Amino acid sequence: MDDISKRHLTFAVVGLGYWGPNLLRVLFDDGDVTVRWICDLDEDRLARFGRRYPGVRTTCCLDDVLADDEVDAVVIATPVFTHVELCTRTLLAGKHTFVEKPLATSAALADDLVHMAVAGDRVLMCGHTFVYSPAVNAVRGMLEAGVVGDVYFISASRVNLGLHQRDVSVVWDLGPHDFSILLHWLGERPETVRAVGRDSIVKGVVDVAFVTLRFPSGVVAQVELSWLSPSKLRRTVVVGSQKMVVYEDGAPEPIRLFDHGVVYSDPETFGEYQLSYRTGDVVAPKLAAHEPLQLELEDFGRAIRTGDRMTYNTTLARDVVAITEAASRSLDAGGAEVRVERCPDTLYALSGLAA
Repeated sequence: MDDISKRHLTFAVVGLGYWGPNLLRVLFDDGDVTVRWICDLDEDRLARFGRRYPGVRTTCCLDDVLADDEVDAVVIATPVFTHVELCTRTLLAGKHTFVEKPLATSAALADDLVHMAVAGDRVLMCGHTFVYSPAVNAVRGMLEAGVVGDVYFISASRVNLGLHQRDVSVVWDLGPHDFSILLHWLGERPETVRAVGRDSIVKGVVDVAFVTLRFPSGVVAQVELSWLSPSKLRRTVVVGSQKMVVYEDGAPEPIRLFDHGVVYSDPETFGEYQLSYRTGDVVAPKLAAHEPLQLELEDFGRAIRTGDRMTYNTTLARDVVAITEAASRSLDAGGAEVRVERCPDTLYALSGLAA
């Protein structure tokens, strides 16, 4: 009888466009994994990566991959609108499945995929790489330890000049990154979402958006998303009652902890109040030098070997879809406040995330 916990895992990578080559590189560097297939509809691209990784089988047809009994898992990095169809096919073929974000194009379809994975006893994991970032997890540790105090609000900017997508808005393209980080940090899902934006370049494709999320704890988060910025910026500010944190992805010092704040004294007489402003040290903590993508794929392999069904990941991924879907509906409604669809309580109970 095959004991998957004690042998190499055999993978196939489907999609070699923007992000697929990074997944392929990391898998090849993993000594516990063998990449058996690469699959892409572009024959020239497929041939180019076939030359770069000799010995790997190449195909333009997913059926070739699914028919191979030696393939344990399939890694999918294809356009957003293909995720549900491809994941459905891989799960029904009995393959453990890793798919890039977002998991699906609606919360209902995400739920269908989760139920399919559970019924087939397969691991379904969505690639929310920032959840594995040492910087993101360092901030999460500060929040859990109470270093920041009560979180008042969070503001995030994820902007760049491009890359414009043809099939999805900037909310579906960039939003899941920040939505996953917020869920990971706060351990709760927003109750409502409000989004405004516009289709500046291509009619019907929103390329700039401002998304406001309100959480049950009272935290308000504002997320700026744009493909139309003169410079690249990946910056998030967390403002708390005790301290403030700035997280900037790609900066030499990704995290800076500010001992800054405002102290309010209750008025002794009507109309009187006193505010004092505290400006203390700024600390840049040392972070582990681990590639998040490597940690993520290693965790996927671990889950396959141990039988862990990645409930935390799939619940977070499903909630990211629900938030993005709500933001998209708000955009269509001219910025109306939209409630975020709840995830099944059974998943929350297993994941540890607050409903």
